[in-house]
Amino acid sequence: MARPRAAETRKRTRIQQEKEDSILDASLEVFSVHGFRGSTLDQIARAADMSKPNLLYYFRTKEAIHRLLIGRLLDTWLDPLREMKADGDPLSEICSYIRRKLEMARDYPREGRLFTNEILRGAPHIQDELRDLKSLVDEKSTIMQGWMKDGRLAKCDPHHLIFSIWATTQHYADFDVQVRAVLGPGKAGEGRFEDAARYLEKLFLEGLKP
Repeated sequence: MARPRAAETRKRTRIQQEKEDSILDASLEVFSVHGFRGSTLDQIARAADMSKPNLLYYFRTKEAIHRLLIGRLLDTWLDPLREMKADGDPLSEICSYIRRKLEMARDYPREGRLFTNEILRGAPHIQDELRDLKSLVDEKSTIMQGWMKDGRLAKCDPHHLIFSIWATTQHYADFDVQVRAVLGPGKAGEGRFEDAARYLEKLFLEGLKP
């Protein structure tokens, strides 16, 4: 994972940490709106309310900032899947996973769009992380296959089940403007995520009951 340039100093100060955090937050906003190619260091510097030379003290390149953001994002993004336990009730574990993914779509929409943009570009900055993702998905797929073998979960392809959960939950982050426009003023508030959770639980559980 890329490190901030200031991290190379022997001792980082509180001000350095605050500046780095400000740059990363501004970069997240810029990247999530304009994508990697459409973003510039000048835009990030303006969003962070600092000069470009000051920004370059902390990060040498736009790519260094992007790599750090993506690395941190993926670590957070995988936490809900890591929490799926083999000794839990299969349907409850899957319901919990759906809800945690929707919570992330609600709480981290900019991060979601950042990840989506990276994937659409062919994931040039996260090839190593995608290999880690494959290992984790394979691990959880093996757990699901065990549930199916024991008659605790309907038989299906576990990889495609996980893909389906990703697609349906991530939609509420990537297409939030569209979701709110279609739902209209009466249903487009924060309650839309609870409505989505109840619907997706029913959708998946009806098909996964053994």
